[in-house]
Amino acid sequence: MRYGGVNALIVALEEPLVSQACPAAIAAAPARRGPRRLSRRAAFAVVAAIIVLFLAASSAPSPLYVVYQHQWHFSSGTLTAVFAVYVVGMLASLLVFGGLSDHLGRRPVLAAAIGLEAVALVLFLVAGDVSVLYLARFLQGVATGTAMTTLGATLVDLNPPHAPGRAGLVNGVTPTTGLALGALGCGFLVEYAPAPTRLVYALLLSAIVLAALAVAAMPETSARRPGARASLVPRLGVPAGARADFYALVPIIVASWALGGLYLSLGPSVAAGIFGLSNHLIGGLVVTALCGTGALTTFALRRRATGEVLRIGAGLLATGTTVTLAGIATDSVVSALAGTLIAGVGFGASALAMFGALGKLAGPAERGALFAVGYTIAYLAFSVPAVAAGLATTAAGLRPTAIVYSLTVIVLGLAALAAHGFRAARARAKAVR
Repeated sequence: MRYGGVNALIVALEEPLVSQACPAAIAAAPARRGPRRLSRRAAFAVVAAIIVLFLAASSAPSPLYVVYQHQWHFSSGTLTAVFAVYVVGMLASLLVFGGLSDHLGRRPVLAAAIGLEAVALVLFLVAGDVSVLYLARFLQGVATGTAMTTLGATLVDLNPPHAPGRAGLVNGVTPTTGLALGALGCGFLVEYAPAPTRLVYALLLSAIVLAALAVAAMPETSARRPGARASLVPRLGVPAGARADFYALVPIIVASWALGGLYLSLGPSVAAGIFGLSNHLIGGLVVTALCGTGALTTFALRRRATGEVLRIGAGLLATGTTVTLAGIATDSVVSALAGTLIAGVGFGASALAMFGALGKLAGPAERGALFAVGYTIAYLAFSVPAVAAGLATTAAGLRPTAIVYSLTVIVLGLAALAAHGFRAARARAKAVR
């Protein structure tokens, strides 16, 4: 069987239920009321909260990596590999399960993602070595990728008619908000609460159970239709008419996501190893400074033109990373923090520009494939450089690795500015003709 258990599940879900009851008994039975469902407005708020929850759970291990490394004595290369295996699972699920809820319905797919996330959190709770950590992070990546595509589509389904852009704004703000809250909350618990490698996962597991109950009460927003098995085949491609503009976006996508990957994988280690800030709350604040600033920026720039947002993002990514680099070179915590906040503005603006530009480059029939390519590049940039940095840290040390990584992000930010300027000049030349 080609798809194994997944295939069997889909076949079972696609087959209509055939009642074996006696017609007379059916006629005599009293009419039953369906389960009470949340209103669309309440369901919209619930979906937004679940997005924050999933991303908070995904960033919660970041302040704990230093703790795990100390307890289990593994290298920085292993640390970033644990981080990267999450991205591998997430990327695989985005490509394979990204369109599944269009065929099976939102609630069944979301329920499955929540169940898998619960399994991952239980593994985190009982983890006693790095092998269990690998498995937990991979399953969490699969669960998060499946959930994010389904939750994003559900937000669009539930978008209030009087606020047509609300779903897009929430889709842009909630992920970075979740990343910031997860890292900050975990850092606080690790530093000041008991059982640092257990309590945060117990709390997240309790929250995911509440999320499952909320999903059970949500209305279904997508009718079931055939084609579920065919949707499992990944399809990547950039429409011919959008290729030039899409390729111009690649530097800013790579620069912003590579910077995010560095902060989520090695940020707390840099704070402890270079600046001597061993407080785990500060390790969480390092991630929060980037992602929280990014979330606020996404909201603040929501009404700006995409081209303007892209310029802001690329320029501030390069500027902020340069200031951070100066802090790393001179052991200045103030400079490193200021650079992180500046780069955080660039991070949020870059994410907003990416989603805004991709939405305009292709028609509805091609948009899904284009977003899949964009996400693929983004998550590869999120993970591969971080793993390379972890290996380089083991071989060359943390400070030289952070300096080279920062220089690479600066070059990519400047390349993004140049690419956008070239495309804008070309567009103006065409308009004059």
